[in-house]
Amino acid sequence: MPATPEPGAHSGAIRRVLGFDFGHRRIGIACGQTLTGAATPVTTLKAVNGNPDWAAIAGQIEQWRPDALLVGLPLHLDGSENAMTRAVEQFCNALRKRSGLPVITVDERLSSDEAAAHLQGKKKIGRHNKHEIDKMAAAIIVQRWLDQQ
Repeated sequence: MPATPEPGAHSGAIRRVLGFDFGHRRIGIACGQTLTGAATPVTTLKAVNGNPDWAAIAGQIEQWRPDALLVGLPLHLDGSENAMTRAVEQFCNALRKRSGLPVITVDERLSSDEAAAHLQGKKKIGRHNKHEIDKMAAAIIVQRWLDQQ
């Protein structure tokens, strides 16, 4: 499934993006630029009482000043929706309303597996540093979008 742009959003006007790997416990964040075509992991935010930390998300948006927001859309390998798809769509709607920015979904199939494999060679991944996987997964989502531009 290709990235789905927000109506009226086109990549020509987008120079800087902030990407999100949404989860109920943690949200990985990465930034990317169309000029360099490179994505960089930024941080991982913890949920607050099971909800996104909207104040921290707003702080990241203010700091990075992106032209658009990318959100990884979880799908089964066959492209069908899974249990997280609806939660991510709700997150996208809230993100759009709170930020006023275009929100673009990007197929995130296997991004966490790819992030874990990438990090495995650099450090041991365990329960104490899963936040590293989340922000790397966000960077992979951003990089996928950049590669399509």
